[in-house]
Amino acid sequence: MRLPISLKIFSITTALLALMVVVTWLSVLNFRQLNNQVRALSDYYLPLQQQVASVEILIRDQMVHMERVMAGMEAAHPDPGYLAKESNAFDMRGINADQIVDSSLRFLAEAEVEKDIELDRPVLAKLGAQLPAIQTARQHFHMTFRLFQIEAQEGTPRSQKIVRDSLLHEKDAIDVEIGKTIDLLNKLTQDTATQAKAEEARATTLNWIVTALATVLGLIFAALVTRSLVDPVKRLLGGTRAVEAGDLDVEILVHTHDELATLATSFNRMVGGLREKERIRDTFGQYVDPRIVRTLLENRMLADKGVSQVMTVFFSDLQGFTRMCEGLTPDAAVRFLNRYFSLMSDVIRSQQGIVDKYIGDSVMAFWGPPFTNPADHARMGCIAALEQMRQMDTFRTGLPELFGMTHGLPEVNVRMGIASGEVTVGNIGSETSRGYTVIGDTVNLASRLEQANKFYGTRILVSEGTRNLAGDTLTFREIDSLRVAGKLEPVRVYELLGYSAELDENGTQRIRAFETGLARYRAQDWDAADAAFRECLARAPGDHPSQVMLERVAAFRQTPPEVGWDGVWVALSK
Repeated sequence: MRLPISLKIFSITTALLALMVVVTWLSVLNFRQLNNQVRALSDYYLPLQQQVASVEILIRDQMVHMERVMAGMEAAHPDPGYLAKESNAFDMRGINADQIVDSSLRFLAEAEVEKDIELDRPVLAKLGAQLPAIQTARQHFHMTFRLFQIEAQEGTPRSQKIVRDSLLHEKDAIDVEIGKTIDLLNKLTQDTATQAKAEEARATTLNWIVTALATVLGLIFAALVTRSLVDPVKRLLGGTRAVEAGDLDVEILVHTHDELATLATSFNRMVGGLREKERIRDTFGQYVDPRIVRTLLENRMLADKGVSQVMTVFFSDLQGFTRMCEGLTPDAAVRFLNRYFSLMSDVIRSQQGIVDKYIGDSVMAFWGPPFTNPADHARMGCIAALEQMRQMDTFRTGLPELFGMTHGLPEVNVRMGIASGEVTVGNIGSETSRGYTVIGDTVNLASRLEQANKFYGTRILVSEGTRNLAGDTLTFREIDSLRVAGKLEPVRVYELLGYSAELDENGTQRIRAFETGLARYRAQDWDAADAAFRECLARAPGDHPSQVMLERVAAFRQTPPEVGWDGVWVALSK
């Protein structure tokens, strides 16, 4: 009698139900054991290891600051400001290290009262004794360094040598204590990981045993029910597991004429669709940002409609690239650009930016929804610009290997412009070729700001909108009020200088002097403006914006601006 598939499945399911209950029960037991080891690692051992690593880094920083102070004191003309800065940094690293050690000790105290997780309490007790040893050694090191500073100013050469030797001894003592602690933690985490692997191996072995038993029972039931059910189900199961493992070349062949054949056909079509999408994603991911490709494939992006969004737009351009290309072969120029674009694009994508296009040696990118949090796009765009500037050092270092020579290498510099504001975003182009991009005044402004770097001698210029949205973690200074080509309304232009945490007192005074000069310049108080800009130059020789403003002040002294001048400078060229 021919049975429907539903009855065949029901008969097999009923027979295997008891085995499934046993498998579940055994899996729960194994999971509890494995979960205990994993929780011990994630909740206690690894956080402790991270805290000790942080303490080590802070102490290493202290040693660096110590060496800088010692070198500065031995200089022919010691800089008191520099020595004070490094000494303060030395103190702060020590305070932070002690705070983390105290936090680790409190963490160990919490571990002692933990009842739900089985922990290696003898080793934790050793750690509880070892951490104060680190703290004590660090404090001795700290006090010895202070004594060295006093002796360096007031002591004799003999006393200075004695204190220096003692300081080096304390430094070695810290290394020993940190090494002991790290060894304890490494052993603790390694032992726990080994136990977890053993639990996993035991669970795997048990699962294989149960699987083998299920296979035997399955063969028995297959003889009772019919091969027309068992073989297609096995093929479908194997195909599903293969797809789950990432094998999209699998194809299920079923020769029956029942519901399983229909299911196999649908499965093959599904895998074919996945394979096609994967091929498209791999191919076009080299030309279009993978996030855009993924969004298009998932039909989450409107094909023919644009939307207005507040976004941040970025342009960069290599300085003097056209002239540089005159001395390069076509192959060298392509390798040069590919290497440059790879480094810059990696930075942009690491900050959630979208590389829109490459225009010659220029890069256009943007940040905004749905790829970036609406509150973060300006800050991320600015951080990407700063990190690209840092990557330029890596790029320049690799030029000898890229060109196969060490002399006559081109000088490589980059200019960047960033603007934030409303843009129109969507799939723009013809019926046969489109690109997901942004258009509008904000895009044009970012491009003009990149070009404005030329006559200000700056590297990164941003709009007022970007400055206001970027937050306080970055440092800017207002450069000018500028009417760029293509816009009637003037815009306030700012230079992105770096991270606020890295700004020193001299930098703060330089920014304040420039802003004072700019205010006096707009008030047509040429003498005060001249003095302020010269103060800025004294603090930062070679500051190009100050030189530009001094030239303007000199010109306006000779030929004053017309009545009603609003302090706006007109950029006559793009």
